[in-house]
Amino acid sequence: MHLGFIGFGAMGCPMAEHLLHAGHSLSVWSRRPESAAAMIAQGALWRSSPRDVAQHAAIVLTNVTGSADVEGLAFGPQGLVEGFARGGLHVDFSTIAPSAARRIAARYAAHDIDFVDAPVSGGTDGARSATLAIMWGGKSALATRLQPVFEALGKTIVRVGEAGAGQVAKACNQMVMVAAIEATAEAARLAAASGVDFTRVRTAMLGGSAASRVLDVFGGRMAVRGWVPGVEARLHHKDYALLMDEATRIGAPLPVSAVVWQQLNALMGLGWGQNDSSSLLRVLETCTKMEAAR
Repeated sequence: MHLGFIGFGAMGCPMAEHLLHAGHSLSVWSRRPESAAAMIAQGALWRSSPRDVAQHAAIVLTNVTGSADVEGLAFGPQGLVEGFARGGLHVDFSTIAPSAARRIAARYAAHDIDFVDAPVSGGTDGARSATLAIMWGGKSALATRLQPVFEALGKTIVRVGEAGAGQVAKACNQMVMVAAIEATAEAARLAAASGVDFTRVRTAMLGGSAASRVLDVFGGRMAVRGWVPGVEARLHHKDYALLMDEATRIGAPLPVSAVVWQQLNALMGLGWGQNDSSSLLRVLETCTKMEAAR
């Protein structure tokens, strides 16, 4: 298929490469043209605007930062909506607010264009290995059309429901994952405060009922104090802002998530947003030092 792709960050670049390697052709655009240079070197075609991308692709894929970015690409000056033919399809891999996904889908529907929110989980490692979990929301009739795209990128592909449902699933994923990172950080802090080597504690836990991917990956980074990001903590902070806003809007109590949200706020305040979220351990350590200094 001839596809469009916009958004060449740490996740977008390997995802676009997999689509090229699967035999699809790509039309690309970026606010910073140099971001797309690697794709162009591999055969992608540069287009002058989002509208131009949509004019040359039946399906356009985007992977950007937030709700406003997606809406700007879709409906801003020279936006995708101006280039799509009737029956066009915009698939967005970004993590945005469920309400924004529903709003975008409704605006597109007025032009006979489909929108699918398809946030992904698995981080940069999953993007590079094409093993992402893709949770998507949109019309069930689109599944066959989407299958060759999703299969080039992910291992677990689940249609959750109508537009916006993919973002609800991603919010739930982030709630559980980051809460587990915080719990792992607290376990590491308890072990250290007790004079016990967390590396050994973690090894023991990985053989027990607390074993998890979070304990393995993020706990491993805590054990060696490696803060180089798999996913930058600022992105988890952004995701939590979205889900807490949504919870407030619909009146869903999220007491554990509220505490984790405050820890992420503290992490950002300490200037570690571009580090890995395993830095939640350093937040706890900083609190301990502040208490000791009183």
